[in-house]
Amino acid sequence: MTETLAIGPYTQGDAAALAEEFSAKFLPGPAELGGLTQDARAAVRAVAYKGHHAFGAGEMDLLPNLGVIANYGVGYDAIDVTAANARGIKVTNTPDVLNDDVADVAVGLLLMHGRKMIAAADWARSGNWAAKGEFPLNRKISGGRVGILGLGRIGREIANRLAAFKCEVHYFARSEKQTPGWIYHADPVALAAAVDYLVVATVGGAATQGIVSKAVIEALGPKGILVNISRGTTVDEAALIAALESGELGGAALDVFLNEPNIDPRFYALPNVTIQPHQGSGTVETRLEMAALQRRNVAAFLKGAALETPVN
Repeated sequence: MTETLAIGPYTQGDAAALAEEFSAKFLPGPAELGGLTQDARAAVRAVAYKGHHAFGAGEMDLLPNLGVIANYGVGYDAIDVTAANARGIKVTNTPDVLNDDVADVAVGLLLMHGRKMIAAADWARSGNWAAKGEFPLNRKISGGRVGILGLGRIGREIANRLAAFKCEVHYFARSEKQTPGWIYHADPVALAAAVDYLVVATVGGAATQGIVSKAVIEALGPKGILVNISRGTTVDEAALIAALESGELGGAALDVFLNEPNIDPRFYALPNVTIQPHQGSGTVETRLEMAALQRRNVAAFLKGAALETPVN
């Protein structure tokens, strides 16, 4: 019986590494746990987890000897950490190794949206550049006022990049941080009211659900741009779509959505939305590092060593 269970859509290379290092057994998702025999479930001490399906108390109780859930990704909101604590189960994630890629995508989304890069590329490819002349003028991004909602590891990397674009940096966090003169706001509405662009970089989960509320969207206003690289749950999506349709919000550049990949089809019809398919950490190099860190956490637990990146 294997001690390690790998749950989720692993690539061929990552699956091969898990099999080689741990003789892991694979399941496509947590819903398949009930199909294992009682002996197979009792043998499992470690779960390597990848995906956004809920892994909660019910799933944990099916694995009575589970000691660690090693998550693939910095966001672990799919895992019920409270339930894990109650059962003495450790949870790990893969922070830091993806900070640069996610921050790059956040800045790229803002530039793509403000400078209308997708529409401009289509203008050239369609022959309009030759037939109709220059692409219409668009919006300058450098030198604007940017708000970072969530000044954690990734939020700070985004702020550093946009400071290099001569932007005035504002931020909201649970407490004021030591910064190079960035401007702190005590609540998200005040932050949104003070900036031209709002970048959502907070963690997902119940505590931040809908933190970008209707009031935040209204405060950002008809010239504001919302960028989201966190989780779809952090934004009131109904309020966002309504504001985009009415012009009460200038635009949105989004890498994450509710119910992805089956997102609300109204987004596709909106000309003031730039869409990416949740690919913030999606480079070969970073995904390899994430997988390696996940495996190191599993190995450490099985050896009785200190976990490299514990959450709880």
